Amino acid sequence: MDYYSSQISKLIEEFTALPGIGAKSAQRLAFHVINMPVERVEELANAMVTARKKVCYCKECCTLTDQELCPICSKPDRDHTTIMVVENTRDLAAYEKTGKYNGVYHVLHGAISPMLGITPADLRMKELMIRLQADVKEVIIATNSTLEGEATAMYLSKLIKPSGIKVTKLASGVPVGGDLEYIDEVTLLRALDGRIVM
Repeated sequence: MDYYSSQISKLIEEFTALPGIGAKSAQRLAFHVINMPVERVEELANAMVTARKKVCYCKECCTLTDQELCPICSKPDRDHTTIMVVENTRDLAAYEKTGKYNGVYHVLHGAISPMLGITPADLRMKELMIRLQADVKEVIIATNSTLEGEATAMYLSKLIKPSGIKVTKLASGVPVGGDLEYIDEVTLLRALDGRIVM
């Protein structure tokens, strides 16, 4: 039985399709949007459409950006000889918040997961290997401490080591099963400072 008109039901359905949004949250969001001034709803809709059209991958590190190079890769004062490999752009942002890392990043956009059918070919590993042909001294593997993240770290280590580049991994301090984006800056900083050679 439908409780709402077709337009409200459709809006709730669209919000429910978003990750992490359950039925009750979708209803709250839908009614919030309906009660917003029309101009504000149009601004929100335009921001979503514009972001979807203009956001692309940085040609260097593969993070999401609206320029050819992201703000980090375009800074000449960053240490381009040290690359931190992360699973997604949110993990990159978590490390940037510490304000202590001065290297650059490489975003894989996922982790190896045979259960989900995600193989190394599905990730941005080929782009990383191309970057390593430049003057790179260290690769810091900062994947999440999950089974998938650990499998990705081991795969990358075996792939990179033959090139003679130093490969390190984040030290303990990042809990197993934890996502980097939810970990506080102090814990992230300790993990970065205590990284180990793989």
